[in-house]
Amino acid sequence: MRFAQEIADQIGRLSEHLALAPPREAAHILATVLDPDVGVLGRFTALMGTGSQFAKHHSERGLLPPEVWLAVGRAANELHSIGQDLDEHVEQLDALANPAATPLPATPTPVASALVVRRRR
Repeated sequence: MRFAQEIADQIGRLSEHLALAPPREAAHILATVLDPDVGVLGRFTALMGTGSQFAKHHSERGLLPPEVWLAVGRAANELHSIGQDLDEHVEQLDALANPAATPLPATPTPVASALVVRRRR
């Protein structure tokens, strides 16, 4: 229990650091967090997958209601899907964090624009 709380505290400090970081450092933090192999999101997704197996086992034994297993499994699946959606943007974050190391393809200079919000149904 203490270990999980320490990790949660560290993530909270990372969030505070991200909020104050200059753009290149913030991009580097996000790219690291979103890295599908060693990033926080991927590892948290794997943790939830393990939690789903735990919940399944204990649901089958009657120690947890099946709804717990379904909810934890759904959360693991959603996190996996979110990770896949974000994976395509890690390269762009890396490019912002390390402009000399990762040249972007020749494109027009980006211009600020209004953001469009997509809603899932």
